[in-house]
Amino acid sequence: MTILDAPETSVAPRTAEDILARAKAIAPILRENAQRIEDHRQLPQDIVELLRGTGVFRMAVPASWGGPELDAVQQTEVIEALAVGDASAAWCAMIGMDTPIYAGFLDEAVARELFDDPDVVTAGAIMPMGRAERVPGGYRVSGQWFFGSGITHSKWVVGGVLVTVDGELETNPRTGEGPHWRIVVAPQERFEIQDTWDTTGLRGSGSRDYTVRDLFVPEEHTFSFATPRVTGAAATSDAVLRNMPGVPLGVARAALDHVREMAATRFDRAAQTPWAESYRVQTVIAQAEMDLGAARYAVYGSLREQWELLEAGGRQTPDEQVASVLARVGAFRTARDVVSRLFDLVATPAVYRPSPLDRWLRDLNTMCQHVIAQDQVIQSAGAHLLGGTPQNAYTVGSVV
Repeated sequence: MTILDAPETSVAPRTAEDILARAKAIAPILRENAQRIEDHRQLPQDIVELLRGTGVFRMAVPASWGGPELDAVQQTEVIEALAVGDASAAWCAMIGMDTPIYAGFLDEAVARELFDDPDVVTAGAIMPMGRAERVPGGYRVSGQWFFGSGITHSKWVVGGVLVTVDGELETNPRTGEGPHWRIVVAPQERFEIQDTWDTTGLRGSGSRDYTVRDLFVPEEHTFSFATPRVTGAAATSDAVLRNMPGVPLGVARAALDHVREMAATRFDRAAQTPWAESYRVQTVIAQAEMDLGAARYAVYGSLREQWELLEAGGRQTPDEQVASVLARVGAFRTARDVVSRLFDLVATPAVYRPSPLDRWLRDLNTMCQHVIAQDQVIQSAGAHLLGGTPQNAYTVGSVV
């Protein structure tokens, strides 16, 4: 299957069902182009347009703006379906669709002006790696950020900054203590994109470093997760994190399906047993399905409960707040463990091309280095439950 076989997408999708169906339809095309995507070290433009045609970048556009307004569960299902095809494409889709989520923290008139195209792509890192010196009308921004996934095909770039006044850190105006963290939004061409992305996995995501020096950003083009302009589930600081587990879950699903297909015809010469009759193979496959299924149900169950509670105007208890956090970390780590076991099961043939198992394992190893899959997130969840101090308050849904 090639790009020419892609489904017709001239009519914009309007429902979650339509977007998911389109994502599933292009997954085989992404799979066929996975090596090309990896070799390119960023998404080729035809792949970007293929994704755009599914409606993935407009998933979170609110109904009031004429968008499909998918909830977190539906968004994650779409990302998972794309990841069955290719991890880098799914990762860029997951990042690129955050635009309307960011819009919910900006003044509506400003957001409508900046994001006038429902399929516009935004890239960048929200953690405060830059500095923003307060000046009349806005900020002078300088900094270097990394892991700018999809930045090569984005229109807008965001960057997390700490606000300074006369070179000194400004105190958080909401809490009266700690630094003042904001997110700046600026056109992609205002940043210097550095070709740093030469990695073992997620090579096609183009997650390059980017830098800027003394860039003026108007006050209205910045926001804080502490002051949403909308209500409901989309108004929380972790809204941009919720669909991330779709990527590892989809990759692990692809790997499991691949090995199960192999098992139908493979023969264990040493044991003189077909794989389908091998106790060892049966056990590994069943264990993998059990672990992946548990991780997947934890993700979708916690997302559904969280979304329903927040949409109803409820407040999360600490246990409810960290449920989706721990499920998210669990999805990344379980997916990597599952694919590693499958890699070992297949043994020597797994290292020979065109076996995709090597790429899937490298992709998972790389995405597990993201901050949201690190031990500090687990520590932060435990501290949140016990009333202690999280090392990374943002990752457990607490704005600092």
